Amino acid sequence: MRSFCAAFVLGTIAHRGTAFTIKTHASSASATGSALSAATNTEGEAMDRRSLFGKVAAVAAVSTGVSVAAGFPLPAFAAGTPPTEAEIQRLKTGYEGIVYLLKNFEQETTKCRENGGECKRDADAVRKYLGLRSTTDPLFQIEKVFLKVKYMDIDPDNLDAFFEATEDYNTAMNMSNSMAFISQFGEYNPGGGKDEVLKYLNEAEIQVKLAEKALKTIINCIEPPTAAPSE
Repeated sequence: MRSFCAAFVLGTIAHRGTAFTIKTHASSASATGSALSAATNTEGEAMDRRSLFGKVAAVAAVSTGVSVAAGFPLPAFAAGTPPTEAEIQRLKTGYEGIVYLLKNFEQETTKCRENGGECKRDADAVRKYLGLRSTTDPLFQIEKVFLKVKYMDIDPDNLDAFFEATEDYNTAMNMSNSMAFISQFGEYNPGGGKDEVLKYLNEAEIQVKLAEKALKTIINCIEPPTAAPSE
């Protein structure tokens, strides 16, 4: 059996005027675990999103140094990458699409048969504009882009608003998807009909409005307000 000598590293990091101690043993994984424990428990500090974000970044820096010092190879994902320009553009294009949907909601959610046939309300457009229909939709799996934002150099004062907006967007997106789906089959369910279709379609519209508001906040957190898309 091989035996390993335990490496001991003691470091003190100051974050927003609060000092906390990190002890690591043998590996960067232990360093990260101990540091996070200290960061969340020292002096009963109330941890908000902004302080957690900063401390995790500091811990990552320390654990990286320990890995190098101990001769351990860094994992391939150690250095995260921020969103690309194309991904930021997807956010903007998706936002503009949602704005267009809301301004033309009845038109976009109405389908008519050819040659002047019967017209019916259809919620399929809601799912399309929210990126839930095709891999080519601008907002398709946009939550993956949200996760990359932590590697951007954005104003720390915007972090709380950003995290809250991403939560609001995901909630509104899931709710609007559910309401749109129910609406599409409302006419065929027992006791259903056109009124049921419209009922759930209106609920979907309410959720789309919430998604639009959240996505606008997300874009404003990533870029200066002057660069955010206008309504």
